[in-house]
Amino acid sequence: MDMELTTAATEQDLSHLIACPKCDALYRVVEPDLRERAVCARCHAVLIAPRGGAGMRLIAVSLTVVILVVAATIFPFLTIHIGGAWNSSSILGAALSFRGGTFYALAIAVAALIVFIPVLRALLLLYVLIPVVFDRPPARGARSAFRLAEDLRPWSMAEVFAIGCAVALVKIVDLADVEFGPAFYMFSALVVLVIVQDTFMCRYSVWKALEE
Repeated sequence: MDMELTTAATEQDLSHLIACPKCDALYRVVEPDLRERAVCARCHAVLIAPRGGAGMRLIAVSLTVVILVVAATIFPFLTIHIGGAWNSSSILGAALSFRGGTFYALAIAVAALIVFIPVLRALLLLYVLIPVVFDRPPARGARSAFRLAEDLRPWSMAEVFAIGCAVALVKIVDLADVEFGPAFYMFSALVVLVIVQDTFMCRYSVWKALEE
């Protein structure tokens, strides 16, 4: 009985603590008001940043990300005209353009980083947030789903692909006529939305909602 009471007391004490994700500094939780932020005193990383209506905005952004990624893989991304010839390519076509041997593995990795992982992360966030926002019990496995979405965040590299395209276009524009397709503008909007998604996300609030 004493062991059970000690374990319960320890878990209760830990529930009032929060660790900085950057430098591992440990703090006692003091929840700020809406639109205020709790910041690490050591590295200035944001620990808690509650926002009114953020859950509904995150659902809308995540759903838009899924739609944009799917549409951007279907429509042409770039069309290049040179010497009377032209060639058009989609994002997925460009990612899977590697051929032969180990390049197949590279093609799959590129497609995963710029297409499949962003979609999977958005779907996981929808799975986690929709029940919570609409005052329903958390979905089965919601904690594991949110943990996986957070683990995938560094591997969602849509913005890296956009930077690479910008560098390549600087070199190509002097050699050929480049025409932007619908997927180019969709992907540009996608990069902005991914940044907005991470800005609206208060991970402490999500974890707290899942625990309750």
